[in-house]
Amino acid sequence: MNRFLPLLFLLATSAASLAHAANPDFDRFINDLADDIVRRSPGLATSSQYFSGAEQDALDRSLTAGDQWGPLSPVRRVQRLESTRRSLEQLRRFPPSELSPRQRITRGMLEWKLQDVARTTEFADQSYIFDQMFGQQIGVVNLLTVTHPIRHARDIENYLARLQRVAPVIDEGIAEAHARAVAGVIPPTFIVKSTIEGLDRFLADPPAKNIFVTSLSQRAALLTSLPPDTLTAALASAEKIVGDEVIPAFRRVRALLAGQMATATDVAGYAKHPRGTAAYTAVLASYTTTALTAEEVHAIGLREVARIEARMDQLLRARGFSDGSVNERYQKFNATLLPPADPDPRPALIARYTEIVRDGERRAAALFDLRPKAPIEVRRVPPFTESNAAAHYTRPAPDGSRPGIFWAPLAHLTPDVLWLGAGMKTVAYHEAVPGHHFQLTLQQELPEIPRFQQKGVLGAFTAFSEGWALYAERLAAEFGWYDDDPSGLLGQLQGELFRARRLVVDTGLHVKGWTRQQAIDYGIQPSEVERYVANPGQACAYLIGQLEILSLRARAQQALGGKFSIKEFHNVLLRTGTVPLAVLNEVVDEWIMAQKTKN
Repeated sequence: MNRFLPLLFLLATSAASLAHAANPDFDRFINDLADDIVRRSPGLATSSQYFSGAEQDALDRSLTAGDQWGPLSPVRRVQRLESTRRSLEQLRRFPPSELSPRQRITRGMLEWKLQDVARTTEFADQSYIFDQMFGQQIGVVNLLTVTHPIRHARDIENYLARLQRVAPVIDEGIAEAHARAVAGVIPPTFIVKSTIEGLDRFLADPPAKNIFVTSLSQRAALLTSLPPDTLTAALASAEKIVGDEVIPAFRRVRALLAGQMATATDVAGYAKHPRGTAAYTAVLASYTTTALTAEEVHAIGLREVARIEARMDQLLRARGFSDGSVNERYQKFNATLLPPADPDPRPALIARYTEIVRDGERRAAALFDLRPKAPIEVRRVPPFTESNAAAHYTRPAPDGSRPGIFWAPLAHLTPDVLWLGAGMKTVAYHEAVPGHHFQLTLQQELPEIPRFQQKGVLGAFTAFSEGWALYAERLAAEFGWYDDDPSGLLGQLQGELFRARRLVVDTGLHVKGWTRQQAIDYGIQPSEVERYVANPGQACAYLIGQLEILSLRARAQQALGGKFSIKEFHNVLLRTGTVPLAVLNEVVDEWIMAQKTKN
């Protein structure tokens, strides 16, 4: 777990270096770079509310084809590469020895990120523009209906301006998807089919009931100061734009995909693409923030699957489930915990999730000094994306207009769904407390974390952010949160087993030639398998990150003995903010050294 991508920086450890004052020129450079990144991504500007006044207002009206979905065209990819290389050259003019400790963290984080952007941009044309979970057609819907704020009349005007840009942006995506198909980059048949099914759900409703209109209606109706005739006029405009422009554009996406069915195959992995093997190596490194090879990740997955299944086998046998595979027995056990389908149990499930989150907030006081100020809510995933969605978290709005949200998909109420039955607690701990809500929201709230890092504009660093959330699941098990809930403990182990299997399946699909069915037979449900096909490498970040955080904690405990404090260890991680694992290692090592010198 100590194999990291080479960093071209060293964090100095001398006392003089650690006491070095902040370099104002470095801060100006970083702030200018972050500003430029946000200006080129209006969706990012909206989600972060990075600017203010006229500049923020202009970005809240804008939408670009490369907005939060990566550079699409070859021209944009070249521009991104050139800009990234220039930024790297400028960054290296600031030696670590001339920076403060916090600035050295930022420098390390940024150098890693810029190198990663250059590496992944080179292979951006190996990915899919339209897919069932992360495609451009879903990105524009989520930006307007979830991220775009509706706080006053001007936000509604900006919403309508953005809505008018949806069709042109979709058409640019269609052109790029066509170019990639000509070059041999076509989603497998089952991804195309699933994406078409999602489009059909979007297209099934008339404009007045389309999510672009209904979302605006629901949120704008809460504005008590908005004149009724203003709302009526806005909804009429939205309905017309959707009917005249948006729906035809989505139909053009459907036609493109329907045409690709003739040449698509069932081959799942990236290896089938012209430069797919190199592209997978790049995205695996990007998501895990390590230099682990696909073979090494596969081996770690096999090892962890064996360990966790052995423990689950004991627990299942103790409950009378002894026949069949661990996966089959767990599903049989979990089926005994699911509510009846009638009456609709979904409202009660959302209420139960809320109870778990509130209980987690109370229990977290024993392990954390730092806890977010912003509230957290549980909501059901909207129907348009629910059937293919995973449970997930969105940060609160910086201005307090939106809480942190744990999104629970409840389209399928079956025993193989991770976030139901025995798994409800562990998923709530992962997505909400003390998982994503603690880390991502504290990163946004803590004053010592630089603003661009608070807003997450320089990268998500999935291995740390998702590794933390999976660590939060393990933490709950280690500190007795399941002592009165043995079923929940089985759910926690199943969740961890799920992440271990993903290491095996993701690398199996993209390197070892696994089929979709092989991945399903290994114990991963179909929608999850399709997620790994559409977004390779991402699923590997979770367990790799968790194992590294556990390794760091064990290292600190061994080095510090009685001086070790779990609360202080958590403080170090949370105050650092989300960074690559290599940078996190350096930060923890410095903390260990500082703790050793304390009286």
